[in-house]
Amino acid sequence: AEELRAPAAFVAPLQPEMAAAAVVLPERLQRREAERQQGVERQRQKKEAQVVKEEQSEFFMAAFAREREAVEALLAAGPLEEAAARLQGLQKLLTESVRFLAPYEVRQGQEAVARLQGDLAARRQQLQPKKKFAFRALKKGAPGNEPRPAEPARPAVAAPAPGHGPAEGEPGGPPLCGFSGAQDEELELGPAELLQRDVVLSELRGCRVRLRGNANTLRVRDCRGCTVLCGPVSTSVLVDGCSDCLLVLACQQLRTHRTRDSRFYVQVTSRAVIEDCTTVCFAPYTWSYPGIEMDFESSGLDRNRNNWNLVDDFDWLVTDKPSPNWSLIPEQERISCWD
Repeated sequence: AEELRAPAAFVAPLQPEMAAAAVVLPERLQRREAERQQGVERQRQKKEAQVVKEEQSEFFMAAFAREREAVEALLAAGPLEEAAARLQGLQKLLTESVRFLAPYEVRQGQEAVARLQGDLAARRQQLQPKKKFAFRALKKGAPGNEPRPAEPARPAVAAPAPGHGPAEGEPGGPPLCGFSGAQDEELELGPAELLQRDVVLSELRGCRVRLRGNANTLRVRDCRGCTVLCGPVSTSVLVDGCSDCLLVLACQQLRTHRTRDSRFYVQVTSRAVIEDCTTVCFAPYTWSYPGIEMDFESSGLDRNRNNWNLVDDFDWLVTDKPSPNWSLIPEQERISCWD
């Protein structure tokens, strides 16, 4: 009888441990199953999001192609006012679609819009009436009343020098409005001069430029050590080949190429794009002047929408690390008073 009871004495202490193991094992399996289900759900959601993104991209490409063809037809034969309005709608379509488009699709759209803006500017230039040329006889002044020497002309944009083609989006002919080749000067254009004009600033050195008004586009090209204060631009701003500049800009779209050591204060309704840039910094737009609210209204920009801190770097494709080419200006270092 003692031999029969002995195994029971050894078995009894093992029963709680076996019961605990029986409880722990299912919990571990349950956790694994829950993790597996979560992984499956994440993959399902990712796949659905990808399908939606592809459908949105296909819809955008079709709509963009239709609008682009309509603008091209209007530029060829239709009224330019309608072409400009349709082109602004095309720009808005691209701006609102950036969030789900691939970078190469964004770039293609930007290039198409810039090309059409250049074509529009060229057509406007073609249709402007040419001034008639005529010789005028010089009147002889009275003795001691010689004519005053002419004042030096204000620096104005001229045709590019040989070997320097127009910047991206510039019209092929002489630009309609702007400054070129000035050094260490205060330059300014007002609302009447800027209204829905295409503006070009090129090859400026150490200048301070104030653009008070609503321009259609702005191109800042090959400038060094300049400050550019600009009112609302209806469509796009392109900054190309600049260094050591301070730019205050409000626009739908901002593209920056080959630029270094520059600071941007921006109001932009889409995401800013940089390419081949180093040490560029961003802060929100803070310039103001009498009449700026009216200029914002005529530009069509939404003052409540500003993506100043959302920047796409086409040279930095790593998604889990920030680009080293741009940064935000610390709040305590931002300029709030410009005049």
